[in-house]
Parts: sequence; C-alpha cells; structure tokens
Amino acid sequence: MLAGELARAGVPAVCGPVHSVERLVRGHEREVLRATGAVAADMETAWLLGAIPVAVPSAVVRAVTDGPGHELLSPRVPMNAWRAARALRTAVPVLEQWAAATRPRRVVLAAPRGFCAGVERAIEVVERALERFGPPVYVRRHIIHNTHVVAQLAARGAIFVEELDDVPDGCRVVFAAHGISPTVRDDARRRGLATIDATCPLVAKVHTEVRRFAAKDYRVLLIGHPEHEEVQGTIGEAPGSVVVIEDVQAAGDVVVPDPERVAFVTQTTLAVDEATEIIRRLQERFPAIEGPARDDICYATQNRQDAARELAADCDVVLVVGSSSSSNSNRLVEVMEREGCPAHLLDDDSGLEISWLAGAGTVGLTAGASAPEEMVRRVIAAIASLGPVEVTEQSGLVEDVHFTLPAEVR
Repeated sequence: MLAGELARAGVPAVCGPVHSVERLVRGHEREVLRATGAVAADMETAWLLGAIPVAVPSAVVRAVTDGPGHELLSPRVPMNAWRAARALRTAVPVLEQWAAATRPRRVVLAAPRGFCAGVERAIEVVERALERFGPPVYVRRHIIHNTHVVAQLAARGAIFVEELDDVPDGCRVVFAAHGISPTVRDDARRRGLATIDATCPLVAKVHTEVRRFAAKDYRVLLIGHPEHEEVQGTIGEAPGSVVVIEDVQAAGDVVVPDPERVAFVTQTTLAVDEATEIIRRLQERFPAIEGPARDDICYATQNRQDAARELAADCDVVLVVGSSSSSNSNRLVEVMEREGCPAHLLDDDSGLEISWLAGAGTVGLTAGASAPEEMVRRVIAAIASLGPVEVTEQSGLVEDVHFTLPAEVR
C-alpha cells in the first residue's frame, strides 16, 4: 500500500524484503543476496526495528544509490546520491500520511459478497473445457468482468478475443456470461466453430422476454447502460424493436409508435433503486406498459446492494473489491454514496489508497459478483499493515443458488 502511494506521488517504488548486513555487500555476494528475494541490503534496518519496544506498524523506505552492476564506489555515486535525496524529500509527505493513518480498526465484511452462481458457472465452464478438450480454448470477450480471473484462466490456456474473427476456423469458443446476439451465434455456426454458451441463465431470461415482446410487435424499452456487453447482446435479439433507456431523463423523452404496445426489461446488474425510479417514470408515461413476470435484476445484485446499505449505515468508509469494468461493482459504490457513505472501488490491495482510511475507525468491505474472495483477504491484510484489525461479518443471507452447466462440459 505504501509503495502504491509513493508511485502515485511520482517516486518509482519496488516492494519487497530489505536484508540487513554487517558489512558492505560486493561482487558475487550481491548476486547471492538477490537470489534470496531481497530487493535491497542495508546496514541498520533490522537492528533499528528490533529496538522498537512495542509492536507498531513499521515500514522501511530506502533510496538505493548502487543497484546491481553498479558498485557503491563508482563515478555514478554523487549523481545517484543527489537523486536519492530528492526522492526521499518527495517521500516524506507520503510517509507522514501513512503514519497518521496507523491505528486499530474494525473491518465489517458484507454478507453476501463476491461470486454469484452465474459467475461460478462461467468460470467452471472454461475450466472444464480446458480439462476436457485441452488448450487452447478461445473465449469471446472476458468470461466475466474481473482482471484476476481472466489472467488466471489465460495462464491455463484460455485465449480471450474480442470478436469471432480472431478465432481460427474449426476451433472451440466459449461465449461469455454477459450473453451474445443471435448474429454472433449464427456467425459461429457458419464458420463451423464448436461453441459452448456460458451465458448466465438470468441474462438468457431477459433475452427470452425481449423475443416474446418483439413477437407481439411491442416496442421494448431496455433499461440499462448502452455500452455494456449484456445490453448489446440483448439488443441483438430484436434490433428494430429495442430502445435503451439509460436514466430517468431518457425515460421521460422516449417516444414510442403505440403507447398501448410497449414493454420494459432491465439489465441484470443495475442498481435496484435507480431502476425502480426509471420504471416508475415509464409507468407514469405509459400506463399500459408491460414488464417481465419476475424482476430482471439478478438476485445476487439485489442481495449485495441490500448488504451494502447496511454497511453504509455502520461504517466510516466502504471498500468495494471489483474491476472497474464490472457493472455490479460500480453500482455498489453508487448505492453507498447515495446512502451518504464514502465508497471506493479497487481491483485488489494494490489499489488501496491510504487517504481513504484516514480517520476511519470502521471500514466496510464488500465485493462485486465477479470478484474472487482471495482479493478481499488481500485487502484485509493491507489494512492490517496499518494496525490491529478486528474482523466481523454481517449476519446476511446465505445464497444457495446453483445453475446447471452446459451439456458440452457436464
């Protein structure tokens, strides 16, 4: 966390072990020491830290003037020493900020949080495809919106592409959890690609509703964000019949051919309160408007937003673990900000900023539906580097939803 703050302040920082020695390390000894994982060596740190009478958060910040291949006694030293002094002067305000943030804290974990059934299913689809068919397995777009999950699957042999044009003829391709338009499916069939559809069943439900309303010659108002993959795939079910409604203003401005033949559906990852307001405006304008038999917003989205509201009432600040591309994670931040609680989105512990924790005695922590629990644990560890942490968890809902896998990987 401190290394991240230094980097944001303009000081290139490397985080790792500092090895304390009793004499200068020269020649081959440097390579031996580097092989242990040490990023630097000095002649005082371990003994200075050992002299601290009580356990307090501690950090060592060194400006290194003699890196590997450049011995301490060399013509470079004067210039390097000047640069080191300048870097340390820049670091001082960051260190003061870090020191001011050290204190005991309580961390409250949201329940539920993290992976939903649709995300678990999508990840398992790719994992099983790799096990059954071997790499490479192509995946159109990111299987879910999380950088860590995508990187882990890529390391196992999954190849992520933007469009089917990037998939060689005859290869195997997985469609991501956010859904696709029929034109993509038709293109895959025409090219003889072996396909596995990991579309979340709740997204597939919205696609079915659009087809049903379009078959009745209704104008379908799709409440959602037009740039989101889920919305783009849903539009593809009936391009001439669907109009995207992004906010209340759009709901007030939209014009339909026949007010008696109009319906609405919603993106599954919206903020519930925001979607409710838009739906209310549409119902005011079009009293005959029809909607889905059951709410389109994902059960997991609803549950995580309800838990987030509880956090907002109990915490000084709330951290949301999730990638910036994740719609439901962004909505969690918005929900808590509307409740009057500061909230911040971070992909993992490296994105945690010390200023967010200044003065915060109680920190809420939740995760979007596509964020791994491992990242939550890493954020807790980062917070604990600033002082003792008491971790508690909400007594929330226990989700037991499970979706059947596609036949190709059962």
